[in-house]
Parts: sequence; C-alpha cells; structure tokens
Amino acid sequence: MNSRNKATLIGLSAVVLWASIVALIRGVSESLGATGGAAAIYSVASLFLVLTVGFPKLSTFPRRYLVWGGLLFVAYELCLSLSIGYANTARQAIEVGMVNYLWPTFTLVSAILFNKQRANWLVVPGFVLSMLGICWVLGGDQGLDLPGMLVNIADNPLSYGLAFVGAIIWAGYCTVTARIAEGKNGVTPFFMLVAVALWIKYFAGGGGAMSLDLHSGVYLVLAAAAMGFGYAAWNVGILRGNVTILVGASYFIPVLSAALAALLLHTPLSAPFWQGACMVCGGSILCWRATRAGKARIATAS
Repeated sequence: MNSRNKATLIGLSAVVLWASIVALIRGVSESLGATGGAAAIYSVASLFLVLTVGFPKLSTFPRRYLVWGGLLFVAYELCLSLSIGYANTARQAIEVGMVNYLWPTFTLVSAILFNKQRANWLVVPGFVLSMLGICWVLGGDQGLDLPGMLVNIADNPLSYGLAFVGAIIWAGYCTVTARIAEGKNGVTPFFMLVAVALWIKYFAGGGGAMSLDLHSGVYLVLAAAAMGFGYAAWNVGILRGNVTILVGASYFIPVLSAALAALLLHTPLSAPFWQGACMVCGGSILCWRATRAGKARIATAS
C-alpha cells in the first residue's frame, strides 16, 4: 500500500472517530455531568493533541486567526458538548447530534455567500433537503409532523438551540479561517481554551458531583481519543491522502453517528429517524456537488 492510500485510510479513521463523539460525550456526561464531563473530555483530548499534533509556535500565527478563530472554535465546542450533555434522554442526545450535523450544509452555503464560492442550482434543493431532514428527525416516530416537532423542541429548547447555533458557528469558523488562517492549525491551543472555559463554568456553577468509575473512565478516554486523534488523523488525510474520498465520506457522518449512538446508548431509532438522517446527508452531498460543479465550470472556461 502506497503512502497516499495509507494517509487516506488514516483520514477515513477520523470519520469513524468523529461519528462516535455523540455517543461518547453522552456516556461521559451521564456520570460526570454535562459541564464537568465535557471539561474532563477536552482536558484529556488536549493532552492527546499535544502528544500527536504538538503545540504550535503561536507567534507565527496571524493575530486575527488566533482571536476570531479561537473565539468561534471555543463557542462551537461549548455548544456541541453542552447540547449533548444537557439532553434529557439518550434519544434526545442523538437528535441533538443530528441537528449539529447541519454544519456541512451551512458551511457550503456560507462559502457561497461570503467567500464567493461558485456553485450551481443544486445548492437550493440541497439546503431544503437538509432542513427537511431535520424536521423529519425531530418529528419523532411520525416523520414530518410539525406540531410533534414543536412539542419535542419545547421539551428541551436549550439543547436543540445550542446544537443549531453550534452548527451555524462552525460554518462561520470554517468560512472565516479559510480566509485568515494562512494555512495554520490552532486546534491544540483551541482545545485547551475549550477545557479552560468549561472548567471555569463548572466551578462558577458550584462544581457538582462527578462519579468517576471504570465505565465512565473508559468512556472519558474514548471520547477524548475520538476528538484528539480524530483531528490528528484528519489532518494527515487532508495533507497527504485523497481529499475527494475523504470529503465525500465525511458527509455520511450523520448516519454513521446515529448508528453508533443507537448501539452504544442502547436506543432503538424509528424508520422516520433514519429517513430524516439520510435526507440530511443527501442535502449536504447536493450542496457539495453544487460547489464541485462550480469549480468544474471555472476549469472548463479557463
């Protein structure tokens, strides 16, 4: 196997690792609490990143990227971890995770609106299909059921709201950093900032009981590894592997994430849920194809 194929396989492992994050964060939060569990996860993940990616020389980074990139990254990770941790049930945590996976669609739309990314008409049905898929997921066992969806959201508006806002923030992060990062990767110091922010929130809120046993300890290490090693593996794949394969595979994370969460959290999911999850994936892929087609037209014209 040549080095490019190896790098591609390493990058694909990041897809599996990231797909497991919803289930693992939920598993940790059930024992350590939403905030304490998330703080522990990002602390251990920061250690993993230092050991694998290393700590960069911040003086070489653009100041705007450190400020705005760091702010958006921390805000997104807080929304992601707390939205899952605050979920009332395992099923709700999976639904919240699905809302978070609107970020690929939002990212591509942001790139079109703000980074002048060329695209064709497929972006419109792609966006609509993604949003319709989320409505399908949140409608419960009835599928597309607007009253049922509203009742579901009203049961825990904080979790669903954080997940939705997080998806928008991550789209903003991807759009902004593409313009100002100048090829730099601040994931290690950004993870450390997330951990610090969560510990501050934890202690400011009076702390709280954290029941660390073998089960929660295993979930903690696995969750931290999925986050830390996921970013490291993805970096290898993007730099040295087949980017087209990796990007295409990443759009199937919502379905894979739901499958792993249903298995690890022992939560059966209805047929309408899977239909909605597939619609979210399909919408993201349509948006991606819209931007790919735009690039193809530019190449042909030149």
